[in-house]
Amino acid sequence: MQDLSLHILDVAENGIAAGADLVQMTVEEDTKEDRLTITIEDNGRGMSPDFLARALDPFVTTRTTRRVGLGLSLFQQSAQGAEGDLKVDSTPGLGTKVIVRMRHGHIDRKPMGDMAETVTTLIQGNPDVDFVYVHRRNGREFSLDTREIRSELEEIAINNPEVIGLIQDNLRSSLEEIA
Repeated sequence: MQDLSLHILDVAENGIAAGADLVQMTVEEDTKEDRLTITIEDNGRGMSPDFLARALDPFVTTRTTRRVGLGLSLFQQSAQGAEGDLKVDSTPGLGTKVIVRMRHGHIDRKPMGDMAETVTTLIQGNPDVDFVYVHRRNGREFSLDTREIRSELEEIAINNPEVIGLIQDNLRSSLEEIA
């Protein structure tokens, strides 16, 4: 994948496919400590211990449309390429948590990508799922919680094009502010 936002999109979509109705994504950038940590957590079905043991194998997938499951293994490869790692914790019936750590300033670290587009794509395509997105950079923080947005919308659907446009604009400007 070209950038980290696409890896995040893939992991979030896996959680949704596993029945999650809440996906939390956190990006923590600490340039002084040269650290980047990405956490994606969902409340989906979770994985059995047997499947979890094989989850990073590119030839393991729950999909019936193809025989390979490259998402987590490619994300792991991206992390390792920047002197990092990927860890998966999962409990059947409770959900899955993916934690990726890497050197922020590593020459081979993939770019962050367009997180505003990633988050709004998830919201627009999954209007019945709630998303929490937190982005921290050097002590500054931005957060978005669709549960809070829904409470303000009343009868308007969260995936209404005007609402999505406002969310995306807010994301873009807020991410620029903390950069």
